[in-house]
Amino acid sequence: MSGPTSEYHRGEMDITEQQATFNDAMIVTKWASLIIADGVLFFTLLFCTATGFLGSLVPAAVLAAVGVLALRSRRH
Repeated sequence: MSGPTSEYHRGEMDITEQQATFNDAMIVTKWASLIIADGVLFFTLLFCTATGFLGSLVPAAVLAAVGVLALRSRRH
């Protein structure tokens, strides 16, 4: 007797929902990383240096602008 047969066939499953979930998770991850990095920069400069509020806000704003330009999706 040969072994039991399986109904599973590799590569035949519709994975569009999994792909959409993965893509959404990657989008959330990259934007959350930018927000966290920007917050860490701002609060580190604010509380650990003598730059003051504006001295902390300007580099954080520059990082946010560069990050948005670097992370935005390039759709055709």
